[in-house]
Amino acid sequence: MSQMNREWAINKLRSFLEIASITYVPDAPNTFGFWHYKLDRPKAEVQAAAQVTEQILDRVLPEWRTADWPEGKKQPYWREREATHRAISQLEAEQELIDNLGSGAPQLDAATFHPWVWGSVQGLWSSGYFREAVGVAAKAINAQAQAKLGRKDLSEAKLLSDAFSVKPPASGQPRLRLGPDDGSDTFRSRHDGAGSFARGVYSAIRNPIAHELDHELEENEALEQLAAFSILARWIDDADMVTSP
Repeated sequence: MSQMNREWAINKLRSFLEIASITYVPDAPNTFGFWHYKLDRPKAEVQAAAQVTEQILDRVLPEWRTADWPEGKKQPYWREREATHRAISQLEAEQELIDNLGSGAPQLDAATFHPWVWGSVQGLWSSGYFREAVGVAAKAINAQAQAKLGRKDLSEAKLLSDAFSVKPPASGQPRLRLGPDDGSDTFRSRHDGAGSFARGVYSAIRNPIAHELDHELEENEALEQLAAFSILARWIDDADMVTSP
């Protein structure tokens, strides 16, 4: 289930309080005990607003329908209004805690990314050029991989797919090894996965960035993409290069 949009929920609850407002009607002259409250707006309008409000209340205050609260005598929709006031207070308190303490969820720190990635894009990132930053990181990794492998005939996805191949190295085709070739399924899976991962980030991230020039990335989306390239950079940097005899 997706997280509740607190701002939307608070606005809906406040709107309900306006729509479900009531006015005190005192006793008529020479009568006693006939005082009451009446809705300021048509009952149908209040019912329509309550339909949405009740669903919000079910999420925020699950026990609101049976809670032991002092009853507002002769007040239509008193329980809904009481619960709405309480729910607004709770949602505002939760939002304040998140704004000041954070959500508590782990946060990505770009400074911990591989130096090939963050070191090449800090200036662009601080200026808000997120799409360009991801593209530059992809180019930087490609350049480092070409330098390590001593190859200029291939680049990006094709280069790294070949480098992580489980085939033995050939003349002019060195391989990158994330572990010793012991003939195990683990060795094959690890290198097949690294090659597929490289193809994925260059095909699904790098290529669209290079061609969709009018599409800017949101900061969080770009950060996720940088993290993907950081994983690839670390594999390339940590891998041993093996050449043919």
